[in-house]
Amino acid sequence: MRIIGGERRGKKLLAVPGMKTRPTADRVKETLFNIIQMQVKGAKVLDLFSGTGALGLEALSRGAARCTFVDSAKSALEVCQKNICGCGFEEKSEVIFWDISRSLTRLEHLKGTLDLIFLDPPYKKGLADKALEHIAASQLPAKEALIVVEHAAGDPPNLLPGFTLKETRKYGTTELSFIYSA
Repeated sequence: MRIIGGERRGKKLLAVPGMKTRPTADRVKETLFNIIQMQVKGAKVLDLFSGTGALGLEALSRGAARCTFVDSAKSALEVCQKNICGCGFEEKSEVIFWDISRSLTRLEHLKGTLDLIFLDPPYKKGLADKALEHIAASQLPAKEALIVVEHAAGDPPNLLPGFTLKETRKYGTTELSFIYSA
């Protein structure tokens, strides 16, 4: 696992030991960032279910202004923090230990400011739907923010009022849904 592009291109990232996290494959990550490249520079990013922080760190490497990393696994956040430090992005990063499935009240300070949100929950547990509900209720996205949801193929998230699905791309057993906020 590594940073694919930008100023930290080629930087290797630490992984969480064991099978608790499911990092986004480099091929999928590269394709994802090729698709959204025009929306990354200067963006305020939220990486929910961040695990090692690979998606948020990729965004920072490609010019995002700031990233908030959120996960409920302390071991993942410890690795994420080490990856942030290893990339030299401490000043552009915030790491929050929080159970996203409960609410996003811990993120009220970000209300209406986020340009790009990555959502990569464990597959087939309904967590993407729950997180999208919390994102809508908390009004975190800025107008026309992009939410990228990584999910199991054939198991798309439910759309809520105020969100528009632009497209879905399939990569083996993984799909990426590109959703915009109104």
